[in-house]
Amino acid sequence: MKHGSLAPSMMCVQFAQMSETLERFERFGVEYLHIDIMDGEFVPNFALGTDFCAQMRKMTSIPLDIHLMITRPDLKLDYFNIQPGEYVSVHWESTPHIQRVLAAIRAKGAKAMVALNPATPICVLEHILDSLDGVLLMTVNPGFAGQAMVPGALEKISATREYLDAKGYSNIDIEVDGNVSFENAKKMRAAGANIFVGGSSSVFSVKAPMEENLAAMNAIVGREEEETHE
Repeated sequence: MKHGSLAPSMMCVQFAQMSETLERFERFGVEYLHIDIMDGEFVPNFALGTDFCAQMRKMTSIPLDIHLMITRPDLKLDYFNIQPGEYVSVHWESTPHIQRVLAAIRAKGAKAMVALNPATPICVLEHILDSLDGVLLMTVNPGFAGQAMVPGALEKISATREYLDAKGYSNIDIEVDGNVSFENAKKMRAAGANIFVGGSSSVFSVKAPMEENLAAMNAIVGREEEETHE
């Protein structure tokens, strides 16, 4: 099973506590910061943006995991000053030129991911496997935090892992985004996911201190707790 990674959803952060939150993430070995970019067109909401990405790069060395929920990302990649080592996800449904935009992401030294909405079948991956470093499976319909996981999401994760492995692409990551609660994360991990976007139902849950939430998620996704405090 691939190494598990945690990518907290920065849409859920309390901005007044940003510095303290990033310090906790660094201390607990958080590997990516999930940045939701929404344009009010591809999804019915606005969230974060180019300046937010630039500020995160100044405040922490944790790489960004940029999720572009925008129309025609192939025309807008240069807005984001994408850096080597970052993950960038573009929705298969958002552009007629998916291969072109994935190639452009890799040309910047970043890792190219395709995001699939819940109702988008995994067969659309067939002709872009060579262009992918990861697949982001939406387990809610994109646009808002706090939603319930859609029916069939776990089966889709399992089917995607089986599909990739059967095609000889076991190296391709599977990221999950949407209601990644403590309970659901365990099931998602068992189904084959290895990057977890933790939001209001886990990392940012108000039911416990963030340190406890981070420790719990690290244990669930397969990171050793001792490792997070080094």
